[in-house]
Amino acid sequence: MGLLDTILGRSKPVRPDLDELFAVPSAALTLQAGAGFTPTGLGSVCFAGVEGGAFARLQQDVRELLDADTGRGGLPVEFSQDAYGYTWLLSRRPADDTATLVNDLHAVNTLLQDGGFGPHLLCSLVGFRDERGRPLALVYLYKRGTFYPFAPLPGGGEKRDNQLELQVRAVLGDDLRMEKDLARWFPVWGAPGL
Repeated sequence: MGLLDTILGRSKPVRPDLDELFAVPSAALTLQAGAGFTPTGLGSVCFAGVEGGAFARLQQDVRELLDADTGRGGLPVEFSQDAYGYTWLLSRRPADDTATLVNDLHAVNTLLQDGGFGPHLLCSLVGFRDERGRPLALVYLYKRGTFYPFAPLPGGGEKRDNQLELQVRAVLGDDLRMEKDLARWFPVWGAPGL
């Protein structure tokens, strides 16, 4: 960042640090103790859809990488597309194996990034539920290198539990690099893994 950038108030964008994802298993323990939410074993990666043979090959590589894992118990990864045209990859693991789930998400992000599709990566999320069945996701914003909680209210409709999200931010503030700009806490309605 140069002197002109400083004078004009421009800041250098945060470089994505995919290794931040490895803090999620520890944060999951804190979340369980501090707010009563446990992992569901579901996690997903969202990226802007890309056409072409190179991307189709990359999708196949992702599928082979994750499906080849014999610990998956025959559950393949699932690709889907949402109403906005974004592609989601859903990975399933046993609920008590958050570390392996995070490894899956990290591997997918790394494969896409190394394949030249980093600019198309949007976010990754890990799903949680409490004893009352309330859903919660820890969302990692790829381009910001930060996390935020997303808690849709049960019962349909597009409403979120802002109070719970702020509570989770307070609980996990020492475990994860939390996104400070609340305007960037984008809703991920109907995201696979939520």
